[in-house]
Amino acid sequence: MKKLLFTLLFTTLTFASTNVVVSIAPLQTFVEKIGGDKIETTVMVPEGSSPHTYEPKPSQMKEITQAQIYFAIEVEFEKVWLEKFKNQNKNLIVSDVARDINKSSITEHHEDKDEAEHAHGTLDPHIWVDPINVKHIAQNIYTTLSQVDANNSEYYKKNLENYIKEIDALDSQIKEILKDVPKGATFMVFHPAWGYFAKRYQLTQLAVEVEGKAPKMKALIKLIKIAKKEKVHAIFTQPEFSDKSAQLIANNLGISVIKTSPLAKDWSKNLLNLAKAIAHKE
Repeated sequence: MKKLLFTLLFTTLTFASTNVVVSIAPLQTFVEKIGGDKIETTVMVPEGSSPHTYEPKPSQMKEITQAQIYFAIEVEFEKVWLEKFKNQNKNLIVSDVARDINKSSITEHHEDKDEAEHAHGTLDPHIWVDPINVKHIAQNIYTTLSQVDANNSEYYKKNLENYIKEIDALDSQIKEILKDVPKGATFMVFHPAWGYFAKRYQLTQLAVEVEGKAPKMKALIKLIKIAKKEKVHAIFTQPEFSDKSAQLIANNLGISVIKTSPLAKDWSKNLLNLAKAIAHKE
């Protein structure tokens, strides 16, 4: 009987998963790449919702009480909710995967500085659209998982090494797709979520709005003139935001509106599709 109880206890401990909550779907992808079958993950902000304004459901707060780790990435809703999560679960380990990553101001990504004046100094949270940043994110995830679950540290390390190779391959693919695109070429977006991607691959992001505010008519006219001059062939919009202004610009220019979200879980495919669309290789 004692032997049976020991076996059951050993089996339970051996196969027990670490319960993890993440803020957004791309982060779930990164965490699962490192954690593999040693973790169980729950996403706080579902695809199609905005991490700027999201409010967790009661069922999600229950998930917080059962979690061992919360991986944060400094998206806006966390400024309000992280303290509440900690109060909900006093033993919760909060790990900021954005630590040690240099952020840019959103205004640095925005063509119309007058229109973006109100956002001066606001840091762009969308660090994960740059593959090189994701290498740092993956390292931070590994560090936390190996500290919390030291018995599986080597497993996490191997997964990290394999994922770094995947990210490097993705970076090479994007560069190959964009090789014939002129340096500084402009692509137009509704919400300025692709600034780090633009910076990494020497492109220019032309944003229609900043911080959820649609442009006034004067700014719209200016954006249309810039888009014509730069020969923009499409506007990238997100399902999380209204695209009324983007549709108006597209109609004036006779160009396409392409819906794509930086919050998609299939992160690598998403970046490849964006690169192909910019390079006219859809």
